[in-house]
Parts: sequence; C-alpha cells; structure tokens
Amino acid sequence: MLDPFVIGGITLSSRLFIGTGKYSRNTLIPEVVASSGSQVITVALRRIDPESRDNIVSHIPPHMTLLPNTSGARTAEEAVRIARLARAAGLGNWVKIEVINDQKYLLPDNLETIRATEILAAEGFVVLPYMSPDLSAAIRMKEAGAAAVMPLGSPIGSNRGLRTKELLRILISEVDLPVIVDAGIGRPSEAAEAMELGASAVLLNTAIATARDPLLMAEAFREAVSSGRKAYLAGLGPVEETAVASSPLTGFLK
Repeated sequence: MLDPFVIGGITLSSRLFIGTGKYSRNTLIPEVVASSGSQVITVALRRIDPESRDNIVSHIPPHMTLLPNTSGARTAEEAVRIARLARAAGLGNWVKIEVINDQKYLLPDNLETIRATEILAAEGFVVLPYMSPDLSAAIRMKEAGAAAVMPLGSPIGSNRGLRTKELLRILISEVDLPVIVDAGIGRPSEAAEAMELGASAVLLNTAIATARDPLLMAEAFREAVSSGRKAYLAGLGPVEETAVASSPLTGFLK
C-alpha cells in the first residue's frame, strides 16, 4: 500500500525520525540509521565541530535529510540566529525550532517558538517547531508558516511515554498540518500508539541511544511505527463499555 509522507517538498517512506545524541560512539549513527530505516535525523548545531576529526555530521549517511535543531536557544532571536548559522554551514533549510527556558523539565516556550517560526518561514526555511501540545499555539504556528508541529509526549529524555495523549489527540484532529510526536517516547509500543492515534510521524533519540542494543531497538521502533501506521489506516474497531458477542447468541439448540 502506497502511503507517502510529504513534508517540505520531500517524499518520505519512513515515518520515524531519529536523533544523534547520547550514543556511546558516533560510529554507531550510520548503523542505527540502517536499522531504523529513518530518512530524517536531527542534530544540534552546537554539537557540530567542522574542525574535529570526529565531526558528528561526517557520520550521517548522505541520503539522510538533516534536521538541525536550535537546542540551547532561550529566545526567538537566538533560535533564528542558530538556524541561519546552520543554513550557512551547508546543513540545508530544514530546522527544528527549540526554544527552552525551563531547565528542569526542558519544556518549550510556545510564544517564542511562534515568533521564531514566523521569521524563519518567511526566509524560506522548512520549519518544524517543537512545542507543548496546545491547540491555540499549534494553530498560530501553522499561520506563521510551520511545515509541521512537533508536540511532546512527555519531557525530553524521560522515556515516560505519551503523558499528553489526550492533547495530542486534539491536535491531530484539529490542526491541518502533520503532527510529529517528539520527546518522551521510551518504548516501541508507545511509538505504535502515537501512530495509531493518527500522528504523521514520531521523533525519538534517547530510547534507542540508551538501549542495551541500540541497533535491535532501532529495528523494533521501525516495525512499531510501521505497524501503528497500518493500524491507523485500517481503522481501529470501536471501544464498547460492555461485552459484544463475536457470534450470534440466538438460534442455537432450539
């Protein structure tokens, strides 16, 4: 079944986006890419060191779409500056906006994110804003020119799963943009659940990078995302409060 996912003018066959952080060695990255089947990978600009012999970008296979993120930005202006530096460094025109002031839970600042989205979209960037799952903010991000919205499932790196599920459900239902669930997904079953809800894709890093076997975990997430998407397209059955017999209860043993 053909089920292309088009975003920023690029057609993707994988709906699993991955990150580059927390791996025991950068040489694992191309192996994780292969196991996950992912085609989009995010990297923080502040982790890129062109002078280093172990520059992280050199480990990313050339077929991948780079999604530089503005990790470390605390204001819209800082995020804009980081995005412009990334494009000037040859990392393309996709950018994941991260504007975070809270250092305990690393929750995004939606208002500053909207401001950064508006500026960068006007400059031709394909903007994917990381956000707290608020419907009004998501609508404003769309109006500002976002190519997708990336609401969190739970705090970054927590592996706590879809603690915002009901809010995610509202965004998926009401926002006419791809919804990519980002942050907090710790288990393949949670990735599958996000896809069953109707998310367009999921982005995760910690769950793979900190697994005992990152390559096997990447494969597990690949299959979970694919299964969740198929279940969504197939249409989940209704949920009932009481039992519903699978076969007729009348006309037997008359």
